[in-house]
Amino acid sequence: MTKHIKKVAGISRREVLVGSAAGAGLVIGYSVLPNAVDSASKAIAAGNWDHQQYLTMDTDGKAYVYVTKCELGQHVGTALAQAVAEELEINWDDVNVIYPDSHAKWGLMITGGSWSVNWTFDRNSRIGASARIALVEAGAKMMGASVSDCYAKNSVVYSNSGSSVTYKDILSKNTIDRTFSEEEMKAIKLKSFGEYDVVGKSKVPFDLPSKLDGSAKYGIDVFVPNMVYGIVVQNPTRWGAVPKSVNEAAAKKIDGYVGAYVEKSGFARINTGYVVALGETYWAAEKAAKALKIDWDLGPNKNVSSKVIRDESIKLQKDPSTGFLWVLEGDTDKAMKNASNKHTAVYETAIAYHGTMEPMNCTAYEKDGVWHLHGGNQWFSMAAPTAAAALGVEADKVVCHQYYAGGGFGRRTEPDNFVLAAQTSKFIGRPVKLLFSREQDMMFDFHRTPTYQVIEGGEEFGRLTSMKHDVVAGWSTRRAAPGFMPDSVDKKGKVDQFSTNGSDHWYDVPNHQVRSIPNDLSDKALPVGFLRAVAPGWTFWAVESYMDEMAKKAGRDPLAFRLDHLTAQGKNAGTPPNTIGGAHRLRNALLVAAGRAGYGVKPLGKNVGMGMAAVTSQERGSPTWTACVAEVEVNPQSGDVVVKKVTISMDVGTAVNPEGVKKQIEGSALYGISLAMYEELTMKNGSIEQGNFDTWTPMRLNQAPEIETVLIQNGHYPAGTGEPATTVVAPAIANAIDSAVGARVRSLPITPEKIKSAMREA
Repeated sequence: MTKHIKKVAGISRREVLVGSAAGAGLVIGYSVLPNAVDSASKAIAAGNWDHQQYLTMDTDGKAYVYVTKCELGQHVGTALAQAVAEELEINWDDVNVIYPDSHAKWGLMITGGSWSVNWTFDRNSRIGASARIALVEAGAKMMGASVSDCYAKNSVVYSNSGSSVTYKDILSKNTIDRTFSEEEMKAIKLKSFGEYDVVGKSKVPFDLPSKLDGSAKYGIDVFVPNMVYGIVVQNPTRWGAVPKSVNEAAAKKIDGYVGAYVEKSGFARINTGYVVALGETYWAAEKAAKALKIDWDLGPNKNVSSKVIRDESIKLQKDPSTGFLWVLEGDTDKAMKNASNKHTAVYETAIAYHGTMEPMNCTAYEKDGVWHLHGGNQWFSMAAPTAAAALGVEADKVVCHQYYAGGGFGRRTEPDNFVLAAQTSKFIGRPVKLLFSREQDMMFDFHRTPTYQVIEGGEEFGRLTSMKHDVVAGWSTRRAAPGFMPDSVDKKGKVDQFSTNGSDHWYDVPNHQVRSIPNDLSDKALPVGFLRAVAPGWTFWAVESYMDEMAKKAGRDPLAFRLDHLTAQGKNAGTPPNTIGGAHRLRNALLVAAGRAGYGVKPLGKNVGMGMAAVTSQERGSPTWTACVAEVEVNPQSGDVVVKKVTISMDVGTAVNPEGVKKQIEGSALYGISLAMYEELTMKNGSIEQGNFDTWTPMRLNQAPEIETVLIQNGHYPAGTGEPATTVVAPAIANAIDSAVGARVRSLPITPEKIKSAMREA
C-alpha cells in the first residue's frame, strides 16, 4: 500500500506515473515525483509519491477506475469509466469502478452542478490513453516489434506483422515503468467523435444490478458492533433555537434508552443547538426523542414567516443602494427612455424542499485515533474537514466512507448529518447511527431560498434594447463555501454566483444589467442551501417568462422572438471547448424542440396551449443548451392544469452514455414539473409548517406527463445533463398556460388559485 506524502524535498514537475506495483499489475495516476526517483515502479513500490490514483489494472488484465463522485442514481461512475475504457482499448467486461474514501490527495471531491463528466472527461480519457501507450510499448517489446507498428484493441496489443499479446500476458510478465510529463499528456491525440467504440454507446450502469437485486449498500444500511441509534429532536425554530435544559425523566422509563446529547453552542454553518436522543434500537431512540422535555431559547427568528421574508425582499429590491452588479453592459436607463414598448414584471418562487428518498443519515465512530464516517455525501471535501473541526481533531484524522445515496439534489452537499453523528459518538463513546425522520429532515433541510425578482425592459422594432434584472435571494454559497464567490463587476464585493447564474443569459441585449441582492433574513432564518441547478431554477423562470411577455408586447411569435435574439454575436459567440458555437447551439435546440413538438403546426383544442423556454443551466461557462416545449390543458372554471406532454431537446455535445443521459433528462424534468406545479413550503414563527407528505405534496405518478427527449450530439465536449431539464420546464408550462387561457402566472408553484386570479386580471 502506498502512503500519502504531503511534502517531499526536491520536487519535480507534476507528471503521470504508469508503473507496476506489488499485488497489482499497473497503477496509473497523477503524481509529484521526487527528483531522486527515476522509475515509476520504484516510486510506487517505495510509497513516496504524492498520488491521485485514478486507474489500476491487475495481472488478469482487469481495470479499476476510481470515481471520486457520489452515486446518486445518475450512474456517473459508468460514464466516467467509459471515458477511460475508450482510450485504454480494453474489453468493457473487464472494467470496474471503485468509489474511494475521502482523502486530500483526490483534490475537490464534489458531486453537483452537472460538473462530473464535464470536469473529468478529458482527464479520464488521457489517463486511459497513457495506460494504453505504456501497454503497447511493453507489448511491442515482448513481440520484438517496433512500437510504431503496434496498436491495441479489445485488451490485445497487435503488430502489423500479425503477432499479438494480451493485456493479461503483458501485465503478468512485465514490470512497466513509464512517466508522462504535462506536455506529453496534453500532446496525446485522443479519439474524435466518429471514432468512438465505447463512448456514445448505452452501457448498463455498474450500480444497476445490485440495486435491482437489493444487494446495493446505502449509507442507511451500515451497521457496526456496539452502535446506538441517534434521533435528532425537532427544534421549535429552524435556526437560532438553543436548548436551555433537558428533562429526561420520561425518556428514562423507555426500554433501551441510552441518554441524550445536548449541544448548546452548535457549530458554524450547521446548527445553533440541538438535542439527540439515543437508544439501543431505532424505536427506543424515536420514542425517547418525543419523551424528552426540553426548555428552548427560541432565538432571534421566532417571529419570522414567509411573509416577513418576502416583505424584506421587496424592501431590499426597492432600495437602489443594495446588492452587487453581476452584469453591467451598455446604458440601460438611456435605452429604456428610447424604447417603444416598456414592460416591468415581478417573478417569485417559494421555499422548496429537497425530498431525498433515503433519509439523511450517518454512522460515526472512532477507531485507533481515526474517526470513520459512513454515508452517502456529495461533498466529501466539505464533510471531512467540517467534521474534523467539530471534533477538534486534525483533518487527516477523519475519513468519510462513500456509499450509494438515495437521492441528493444538493441536500447531500451539506455535512450536517456527518457533524451531528460524529459529535454524538464522541459524547457517548460508542458508534452512533444518526437518522433523520421525514419530519426532522423537512425542518433541518437547507431549503431552496424563496426569491423575488424584478425585470424591467424595453423593446424597439421587435428587439429587446434593454433589460434590468434584480435578483433577491438567499445566498447559500456565502454560508457553505464563501471561497467560491467571485468579485462583482462593480467591485463592491463578492457575489454568490449560485444565486445569480442564468440571469447572464445568451440572448443579445445590448444594454443589460443584473443586480444580485442578498436577503440576509432568508439566510438566517432558514438557512438556505443548494437545490438542483440552484439559481437557474428561479432566474430562468423569470427570464423565459419575460421573453414570452415581451414577445406578446411586440406582437411577435415567442419562437421567432427568441431566435432573433440568439445571433451568437460578441460575448455570445462562444469559445472552445465548453461554449463553442455559442448562442447558435441554443437556437438549434429551440428549433429541434419546436419541430418535434409540432409547435405552430399541431392542431390544439380549446383551452390547450403550447409554451416554450430555452436555458443553459448551470453556469454560463459550462452550459448545456436545452429547450422545452410544453403542451397543457387548462380548466378555466377550476384552474386545474394537465401537463399533457413536454418535449425536451438537449445539446450535450457528446453523450457518453446516451440512455443514461435520457434517463437524467426525464428524471430532472419530472423533478422540475413537481417544483413548478405542486411543491411549496411555508414558514411561520420561525418554523417550517409542513411536516410530511400529508402537507407537502410533490407530483404523483398519475400526474406525470409524456416526456419526449431529443439528444443533439455534435461531437463537442460533453456537457452536464443532471440539472438543465429541471429549470426549463416551469417557464415553458407557464407560457403554455398563458397561450391556452391568457393567464400569466408569475409565481411558483403554479396553483389553480393563481391561474384563476390571473384570468380575472387578464
